[in-house]
Amino acid sequence: MRPNDLIGAQDRVSAEGNHNCSSSVQSTPEIEKKYVHRVYDAIAPHFSATRFAKWPKVAEFLNSLRSGSVVLDAGCGNGKYLGFNPDCFFIGCDISPPLIEICAGRGHEVLVADAVNLPYRDNFGDAAISIAVLHHLSTDDRRRKAIEELIRVVRRGGLVLITVWAREQEDKSLLNKWTPLCEKYTEEWVDQSSPPVRSQSASLLESIAETDEDAGVMKQADDRLKKCHDGVEDKTITACSNSNADENEKNQQEYFVPWHLPFHRAEIGGASAAALENGFAKKDEKKGTVVYNRYYHVFVEGELQSSMTNPTGALFSRSFELQGKGWQKEPFEAGIYGNLW
Repeated sequence: MRPNDLIGAQDRVSAEGNHNCSSSVQSTPEIEKKYVHRVYDAIAPHFSATRFAKWPKVAEFLNSLRSGSVVLDAGCGNGKYLGFNPDCFFIGCDISPPLIEICAGRGHEVLVADAVNLPYRDNFGDAAISIAVLHHLSTDDRRRKAIEELIRVVRRGGLVLITVWAREQEDKSLLNKWTPLCEKYTEEWVDQSSPPVRSQSASLLESIAETDEDAGVMKQADDRLKKCHDGVEDKTITACSNSNADENEKNQQEYFVPWHLPFHRAEIGGASAAALENGFAKKDEKKGTVVYNRYYHVFVEGELQSSMTNPTGALFSRSFELQGKGWQKEPFEAGIYGNLW
C-alpha cells in the first residue's frame, strides 16, 4: 500500500464491514476511536522507535512454522515481527495508517484493516498472530469477533498465536501506575435500558456513544472522564481511585495506560499541539512529556480460553506467560489455537 493510499483508510475500514458481522460489533466504539486509534496515530514514530525487542515465545512460534508458510499479523504495529522468519511470507495489517506507513517504508506487505473484519478470504493463511491487540477492544463481543476472524482466515490445521495483557501480574504495583475507569461514574454513563453485562466497567464502555452525531453526549462523558483520569494536579483522581479500593481492585479490568511522548520528539508539533489544546492529551512538566492515555482491557486468568467456548472451529491448545528480556514485570497471557475446519 502506497502512503497516499493511507489517507482516510482508517475511517473507511471502520465504516466498512463484513455482512456476517453484527452492527454492534462492526461499529467502532468511541472510546476505541479516541483512546486507541487517535493515540497510536499521534505517537506512531515514537512508539515504533521503542518497539524492536521480540518476545521469545513469539519468536519461537514463528520459527516453528514450516518453510513457505503464509503468516498474517493482525495488528502488526510497526511490523517488528514481519519477516522475522525469512522462510515464511508475512502480510501485516493495522488500524493505524501512520504505523502502516512505517511498515510500508520498510518494504513489508501491509494494509490498513480492522481486527474485527480482516480483509482475507477464508482459509487464506497457514498461521496468524495477534500480539498485544485484543486488549484494545472494549467489548466482549468485539474481542470474541477478533478471535473468530483470526481462526477464519487460517487454513484447516493452521495455527493462531494470541497474546493479551493479564491482570494477574507478578509485580502487583504495575497496575497501580495505571488509571482505572472509575466505578464512580458508571451510573451516569450506563444506559439503564441496556441488558446486564459482565461488569460495571464493561457496561461503562459499551454505553459510550458510537457515532459522531452523539458528540454532545461524548463531550459530557469526556468531561467526567477527565475528572477521573487527569494528571497529578487534579485531586479528584485520588478520591476516584481510592474509594472502595480493595473491592475495585478485585474486579477492575478496564484501564487507561499512559504513553509519555518526550517534548523533544517531532510529533509534539501538529497533532500533539492540537491534542493539548483540546484536552485530549496533557503535559507532564516534571517528566518533560506530553501524556496520552490508551484504553486497555486486562484479561483475567482463563478469560482468553473462555472466549473460544462458542463454535468457531478452533481448539484451545495451550497458554503460557510471556516474560522475555526487559518484560519480567509485565507478563502477558497467551494462547495457541488450531483451526479444525
